[in-house]
Amino acid sequence: MHVSLAHAPRRLADGWQCVSTPAGACATPASLDTQTHWIDAPVPGTVASALRATGVKDEALAQPFAHADHWYRLKLSGHGKRRLRFNGLATITEVWLDDVKLLDSDSMFIAHDLDVELKGEHVLHLCFRSIAPALAAKRGRARWRPKLAQPATLRNVRTTLLGHMAGWCPTIQPAGPWRAVELIGEAQGCIESIEMRSRVEGNDGVLDVAVRFFHAQEAAPVRLECGEAHAVMQWQDAHTLTGRVQVPDVRLWYPHTHGEPFRYAVKLGDIALGEIGFRTVHVDRGADGQGFQPVVNGVPVFARGACWTSADIVALDAPHEKLEALFTLVRDAGLNMIRVSGITLYESDTFYELADRYGVLVWQDFAFANFDYPDDEAFHLSVQREARQFLARTRRFASLAVLCGGSEVHQQAAMLGLPFDAYQQRLFTEWLPEAIAAERPDVAYVVNSPSAAPGDTESMPFGTRGGITHYYGVPAYQRSFDDVRRAQVRFASECLAFANVPDDVALRALPNPRAHEPRWKAGVPRDPGSAWDFDDVREYYMQSLYRQDVPRLRYENPERYLELSRAVVADVIGAVFSEWRRQGSTCAGGIVWNLLDVRPGAGWGVIDVLGAPKSALHGLARVLQPVQALLLDEGLEGLDVHLVNETAHEIRGRVELACLREGSVKVAGGACDIVLPARSVQRISSNRLIGAFFDSAYAYRFGPRAHDVTHVVLRDAGTGETLSEAFHFPDPSIGERRDIGLKASVEKDGDGWSLVIETAQLARWVHIDDPDYRARIDWFHLAPGQPRRIPLVARHANVRAAPEGDVCAVNASRSAPYRAS
Repeated sequence: MHVSLAHAPRRLADGWQCVSTPAGACATPASLDTQTHWIDAPVPGTVASALRATGVKDEALAQPFAHADHWYRLKLSGHGKRRLRFNGLATITEVWLDDVKLLDSDSMFIAHDLDVELKGEHVLHLCFRSIAPALAAKRGRARWRPKLAQPATLRNVRTTLLGHMAGWCPTIQPAGPWRAVELIGEAQGCIESIEMRSRVEGNDGVLDVAVRFFHAQEAAPVRLECGEAHAVMQWQDAHTLTGRVQVPDVRLWYPHTHGEPFRYAVKLGDIALGEIGFRTVHVDRGADGQGFQPVVNGVPVFARGACWTSADIVALDAPHEKLEALFTLVRDAGLNMIRVSGITLYESDTFYELADRYGVLVWQDFAFANFDYPDDEAFHLSVQREARQFLARTRRFASLAVLCGGSEVHQQAAMLGLPFDAYQQRLFTEWLPEAIAAERPDVAYVVNSPSAAPGDTESMPFGTRGGITHYYGVPAYQRSFDDVRRAQVRFASECLAFANVPDDVALRALPNPRAHEPRWKAGVPRDPGSAWDFDDVREYYMQSLYRQDVPRLRYENPERYLELSRAVVADVIGAVFSEWRRQGSTCAGGIVWNLLDVRPGAGWGVIDVLGAPKSALHGLARVLQPVQALLLDEGLEGLDVHLVNETAHEIRGRVELACLREGSVKVAGGACDIVLPARSVQRISSNRLIGAFFDSAYAYRFGPRAHDVTHVVLRDAGTGETLSEAFHFPDPSIGERRDIGLKASVEKDGDGWSLVIETAQLARWVHIDDPDYRARIDWFHLAPGQPRRIPLVARHANVRAAPEGDVCAVNASRSAPYRAS
């Protein structure tokens, strides 16, 4: 809830202390008198975040906190009726006021309100009990036992799998008040709840609002405003106001790649209630019923993004500043969807508010993954409460576009050989859809990720040619790039997992940054029980694309090994998404696994633990912009240029193609003017642009290769501004380094520091190494004679030094040092 402080509940954030005890050691708060090791505890937070605040290092926090007891205490004072609101308690929890137990909770995903009468000074205690008894309880027999999370009886406990997946993330088990604790009712005008529900009717937007005050109010007329539109609210009783306002010719909310994520300010009298967006969402299944095309406001959207884990694996609740920095990176990279996976948890209101503001669609799994869940009435009631609370809390957010039953439940069962009927669970086919129909009928529902198309009982749930798939043919299964087209993916809700190497600044923070060393391997993810990890996946493509002897390179030239490790993931990611975005593709979206690292090292994340983008994110940015040129190798047909215009405006442009030898000598080329209608993709063959046959793909091989790169530029026909560019290398191997005439200089203006980079010959995978600054645009190709200005971003708020570092390219024999004067 985001209203003025005079009307909002008070967060009980300061003054908490916590202490840990063996399981069952203290039955009541009175038993804590002998405990002397209380420490200050941030709330919201966890036991792990409290220890971190005392100086304990993250690597020492990988402990089984969920198998001990932990007590939190806070002094409360006041007089009169109040309400205590607990927005998230992990996981088996007791709430005590003085020596009276007020609540038992068995789910970290359910919020609780407790009405109390304060009579002066009190002590509030929260006890987070060991989950061991719940794990041991008998609750039916599971039909399968997944390896992902241990023990298998975690299916019985409503807690996140984060911390319980060895090999995937640090084993920091959550325990504590991970969401805010609030006190309601201190002020006469305190608002206890706000409900806002928006919809589109014809050309108008309709907003329904219900506001409930904790104390009885004087029933005076109250004006409701939504932008310039307004209405008068009605008192339903002394506590409750309801009203509806209609916004004529409403401006719609779009994902940022397809329009403006416009929102209207909503006010209740002089009380700001936040902002609201109006949009419609549905899914186009295609003529065969097998597809999955998100459609927003009638506009088909190619959805691309990454899976979310946690911006703070220790506290589970990241501050606004950190989340906003991440959403800025997401938007700048051209991503328009984040999937919150079922192995994680339900994100904060701040997360959704930023998704609304930055125009990022959210695919939210319910917090279920892999398991055969209980089917009893107690579990049903718990799930219904969990789902309805989450949906009601997020009802006002336009960004929530897809709801999904959970992650890899169908896949897990099918891969173990179970037939279709055996892995259908009422949880996904009845209970969750019922909650969605009641609370968020405006959001699309997917039964599981992955899953076959609705009504398809014969295809595998992880099949690629229909429904939702997790596509890992490239890279995890080490298939050739041809597999991307052969697979005919319709929508990949997971894809492209690599052990992504962070930049040198992040590596220098590791105890030992040498690749393949045991401490390095601790940061490299692997699937449970597999004989390979995701370093091996990346190295396969280094060998096959760059023709490197990878083991020898790793020990003879580790710096070069790391540089090419970063380059190859950008190459592979670019190739896959270029295929999926081309004209005629069957694919309507791909979501990379994962957005964020959860520990230092070469993790799945395309953003490292310090919040800096890796080469993988820059590689995505190179092929995922709303206006985009792409180059596809069609073999004997040569190269095809695909031009994407996702904007609502027609583009009059000019396409220029040049084939270069030795990085600078033009041996073939051509250009043409083109009109790109709004929301369109067009294809032009390279031979048409050149005006004659030229073996641009080097498919005929009649003689020595005549060129080493093809460069395509899409320009604005009026201004000559570069809108997008693409490169194709008929031989993707890097070859020998040479002096390419790379130069860099530093400039400063009102926007801050920038680098101006130029090269005499083509520079492959240009990247910047600076201890205090990172490049806003990094890991890109640079054509000769076309200087590029790159803004620099300080790595920390307290950076005072001027930029000083090196501009490098993977095919350059020397870097270009720079230093601000």
